[in-house]
Amino acid sequence: MTLDAPAADRLTIALATVAAVPVTPFAGDGSPDWDAHARIITRMIDAGVTVITPNGNTGEFSTLTTAEVRRATESALAAAAGRATVLAGVGHDIPAAIAAGEHAQAAGAEMIMVHQPVSPYLSADGWVDYHQAIASALPGLGVVLYIRDARIGGRHIARLGELCPNVLGVKYGVRDPVQFAAVARDAGADRFTWLAGAAELTAPACWSAGARGFTSGLVNVAPQLALSMLAALRDGDLPDAMKVWDLVRPFEELRAADASADNVSVVKEALGQLGLCRPDVRPPSRPLPGPVRTRIAEILASWGMQP
Repeated sequence: MTLDAPAADRLTIALATVAAVPVTPFAGDGSPDWDAHARIITRMIDAGVTVITPNGNTGEFSTLTTAEVRRATESALAAAAGRATVLAGVGHDIPAAIAAGEHAQAAGAEMIMVHQPVSPYLSADGWVDYHQAIASALPGLGVVLYIRDARIGGRHIARLGELCPNVLGVKYGVRDPVQFAAVARDAGADRFTWLAGAAELTAPACWSAGARGFTSGLVNVAPQLALSMLAALRDGDLPDAMKVWDLVRPFEELRAADASADNVSVVKEALGQLGLCRPDVRPPSRPLPGPVRTRIAEILASWGMQP
């Protein structure tokens, strides 16, 4: 089955929002806590989130087994219960990504997000080939590209869009709004839905250059902050958007420090302090030291959030 034009248009519009990337909570024995996973997703949807991305980087995708990745997709779909669009993360080798996409589609997902290939030997042309193979094998799914390498230029994205009409969106995770603006224009600002892939701190600058949504891990903790930034950006109210930017900056800078070493740990620690799940992460992430945990408690208090 091939994605038809009305469905593609509907999904393209649906992507223009906060794409929430839920954590994968773990139980005391290290296994995923699917009840907590469902509760966190339900809490975000109840707050107004309309796109959920299980198996994203904030979900510790690279540490999950194949079975856990599939269960995360199923858990997100069950929790969404038709109230939100599920954008399932897939990746690793091409057959594994295709199999994960087939599973997601069979479970009820309409879109997948393809993680950037993890090979140390990535060429831009090879990147196109990788995504073409996946998107072409899954013509009935909308496909969102996840780009974290500045070597992937607008011409590569444009070529992929020509080859695969089901490529609908781009999550641009390079933290450079000038680069974002150039890539979006070279690829086709109107051909794809562009998401600021480095979350709230890049969203206002990328919005001015054509982004119409952004991804968020913060939304696990404080969905009202992410959604209020989205509302301000949609209203063209940059001062209000920057007020939210100022509020979330300390939290997001903790996540970005040391090449984002504690990106997930900070989110899970905040959730742990709020009693929503355990703060446990899998290596190569780490438990946070005491001073960082204290700083997170201070930030939550500044947002008026208490356990």
